[in-house]
Amino acid sequence: MSVSLVVLIEVQAGKSQQQIEAFRAIAPLVRAEAGCIEYELHRVQGNDEQFVITEQWASEDALAAHSVAPHMTEAAEKNKAFRAGPAKLLKLMPV
Repeated sequence: MSVSLVVLIEVQAGKSQQQIEAFRAIAPLVRAEAGCIEYELHRVQGNDEQFVITEQWASEDALAAHSVAPHMTEAAEKNKAFRAGPAKLLKLMPV
């Protein structure tokens, strides 16, 4: 069963471009991971400091591997320079 996620991100004032550039750098690596179906960044309309990443993974195992991938560990450290706080992860369930 596939896994769908929504990741809510808030960046520090004036640092939205850093979020966009960081995503553009890491997206090809994530999309190349086994089991990645979707990995997209969206800006929240009307708020330059809020973003959403939508993700879909083929399985829980694929998501677990993604979470510990070296490029994700490195990105988590770099994100601290422009993020307003930790991202909020929402795991979606079909109804």
